[in-house]
Amino acid sequence: MSTTSSPPAGLTASATAAPAAPHRRGSFEAALRGRAALLGIAGFWLASRAAMLWMLVNDFFSSNVVRVEVTATYHNWYDVLVTWTLPQNDIMWQYPPAAAAIFLSPDLLPFLTYFQAFVALTVLCDGVVLLGLVRAARRSDGSMAGALVWLVTLPMMMATPFARYDIQVTLLAVFALLALGRRPVLGGVIAGIGAMVKVWPLLTLLGTPRGRSTREALVAAALSCAALLAVFAALFRDTLGFLGNQGDRGVQIESLGGSVLMAARLLGLWPGEIDFQYGAFEYVGPYVPGIARASLALTVAGFLLLLLWRVRANHWSSATPFDAALFAILVFTVTSRVISPQYMIWLLGLAAVCLTSRHTTQRPVAWLLVAANPLTTLVFPVLYGSDILATTTLGTVLLCARNGLLLCATVWSGVRLWKATVLPEQTLAARSV
Repeated sequence: MSTTSSPPAGLTASATAAPAAPHRRGSFEAALRGRAALLGIAGFWLASRAAMLWMLVNDFFSSNVVRVEVTATYHNWYDVLVTWTLPQNDIMWQYPPAAAAIFLSPDLLPFLTYFQAFVALTVLCDGVVLLGLVRAARRSDGSMAGALVWLVTLPMMMATPFARYDIQVTLLAVFALLALGRRPVLGGVIAGIGAMVKVWPLLTLLGTPRGRSTREALVAAALSCAALLAVFAALFRDTLGFLGNQGDRGVQIESLGGSVLMAARLLGLWPGEIDFQYGAFEYVGPYVPGIARASLALTVAGFLLLLLWRVRANHWSSATPFDAALFAILVFTVTSRVISPQYMIWLLGLAAVCLTSRHTTQRPVAWLLVAANPLTTLVFPVLYGSDILATTTLGTVLLCARNGLLLCATVWSGVRLWKATVLPEQTLAARSV
């Protein structure tokens, strides 16, 4: 009879409490997928995006500086592109040829001004990204966390996302990743299109599992890149002119190297100045070329590290392609000579994709990026003219804090990805039993 006696009260509580957490989590996820929650998400999206549009068209915290990218830069490119020439003589044109399609896309809405049409199409792409993330949450291992992160964090950037073409690029990267699991050819095609728009979406293929799916995705990406390049070479003149406008860029003040120079300038340790060149404010003065070369060297080192991970990785989960893509973009963002505010759109989009999977290793990294997002908004546009360009103490602290968070996120992302995918042989053998 003793073998059937009730266990101690403390053990009973522990045993009954153990399965409760997944049940509550499952219930919460189920509630988020319900009709009422989806209606709430749609309502929040409409309200928050309306607020972002209001900020864009009104001079809310220097929104006039934000929208000039569309009203001046993009519109000027449009005027050149309609002559079937890529604006290679403009040093600010630093994009692959398929980017022309986005700058020409306002012609799809001829009843609106260029600015209105561009913004309307950008808002549409934002909604499509959200729909893709919601749909991804319906997988057996899916989570609504990714959709919620995209829904809530983008408005933290105020008007900036709707006055840049990075939401369109992020859309391509997000859908490439979401397609890779079941349809690697489609994922490769979308990644190839993204590469011809802004290069970095090609890195979404880094984490595809070895074997047939990787081969199919890479071949599809190469073919789509070649096809698009051939089409734009046939339609436009000077298709590859953008390549010559990349090498001379200096150190932008918002980059990791720029924040080091900013701190040194505040402390009186560096006598350099700020100059507007290549469409951005950059540092000029002693040590700048050396920091630019160091940034390039770190980018190369980061690329080699990614290749090393790819060679050493021996365990894949359904989330590994997502996690590897986020790590790759973090590496190239942090080591870049340019960390423009819209780069956060890429990072938040990829973090949101990671969070659509319950198997992701990048959850704490995603929260670091969420924390870096409002700091980015304070850096630009809120305090850009008054504190960043003026190198005040507040501006320096904010920029260094933001870049510090990005650096920590990059290191943490790589460590978590490595630990989850590069396993000792004994561990692999034990899991296979």
